[in-house]
Amino acid sequence: MDGSKEKIILNVGGIRHETYCSTLRTFPGTKLCRLTEPQASTIYDYNPVTKEFFFDRSAQLFGYVLSYYRTKHLHCPADTCRSILEEELAFWELSDAQLAPCCWLKLSNKDSQPEEFNVWDENEHADDQCLIVQLERRDFSWRARWQPKIWSIFEKPFSSLSAKCLAVVSLLFIIGIVIIFCEETKAQYEYFAVNFTIFGHSDVIQSTHESYYQQEPYLLHLEVFCVLWFTFEFSMRFFFCPDKKKFLRNPLNVADFLSLFPVYIELFTAGQIQKMPNLALWLGFVRVVYLFKLLKIFKLIETPLILRVLSYTLKSIIREICILLMILAFETLFFGSLFFYGELLGVHPSYRGDLHFTDIIICFWWALITLTTVGYGDIIPLTTFGQVMAAFAAIFGMLTIIIPIPIFLVKFKGYYATAITKQKLKMSKKQ
Repeated sequence: MDGSKEKIILNVGGIRHETYCSTLRTFPGTKLCRLTEPQASTIYDYNPVTKEFFFDRSAQLFGYVLSYYRTKHLHCPADTCRSILEEELAFWELSDAQLAPCCWLKLSNKDSQPEEFNVWDENEHADDQCLIVQLERRDFSWRARWQPKIWSIFEKPFSSLSAKCLAVVSLLFIIGIVIIFCEETKAQYEYFAVNFTIFGHSDVIQSTHESYYQQEPYLLHLEVFCVLWFTFEFSMRFFFCPDKKKFLRNPLNVADFLSLFPVYIELFTAGQIQKMPNLALWLGFVRVVYLFKLLKIFKLIETPLILRVLSYTLKSIIREICILLMILAFETLFFGSLFFYGELLGVHPSYRGDLHFTDIIICFWWALITLTTVGYGDIIPLTTFGQVMAAFAAIFGMLTIIIPIPIFLVKFKGYYATAITKQKLKMSKKQ
């Protein structure tokens, strides 16, 4: 096998391949190159009758491997899994071989789904894994024994009948607190509309006659009753949660914690709040977090697949969203500043009092509303330069919003395909 025209026969997976020994010597140190050595027949599976080496490997992929020795360009079939291709290359000792650009792009697009598959599945059973780890520590205290049961009752409505009943009771309290919040807003508005007036543009609230703000007693009692239940529920969930750091990082849990404070503050400052109506307004503002509790309704129903896909898509493009917000902030400052000075320089000094803004902050507000194509119309340009800036701001705003949409659609399509594949795998396992 020393001549340049000496041939060698390889039987790979039942398919016979015949090539020159000089072709196999293209990449020294590889398995195929060592087949050209004199002692190869004693090392590998060699048939002296048919004069061929046999390898029980993929015949399809070996054709591309052999073509790599001939052309020094590695290609692969369109329906190849990356892991299988890497395994074959490792067997033939070609792990360092680089795919041709055409096949690399094709294989990367095909294998992008398994990466998203892993991301999609990594947090699905995170809480259960934490509980399993704690049970493996052989902690036989009463808390360790009851933690999985109590956590499932409060956090997983469909885990048992008692969990379903508790979820329904919690839902009734949530609906009740929202109704109480709406009634309180009506009472606050009626009180401030009757007893207070706003003078000029100074935003100073002055009382028209002597009166003190006081919440309706029955509303306060009902709210205290609901908040006591929420306090008990939050305490139990926090005490028995598997991962307290993850629990506190959840925005809904933070909202639950903040929603406990307004009614307690109002109880401890009952004497002062009557003389400080602004404090009542601030407490009412904090009570808006009650509305976040309505999101817990999704726990009582099976979240639609498309909503779960949407949440993972938003998490995957958080970097792009931050870049978009930074671009929008720059455009707001840029167009707002141009609009401010353009209007001041373009209008006659005697008419500057007719401008619809008093400082540059209001111009930033105008720029943001224009860039997002909302256009309330409370501030309009009066000069030609200002109108040109308004047109450019609207155009750049539309481009800023439209350009990221394809990125979102591509990510959403990948996650949705992954979710469908995952569901089909679960159904096949059950069957």
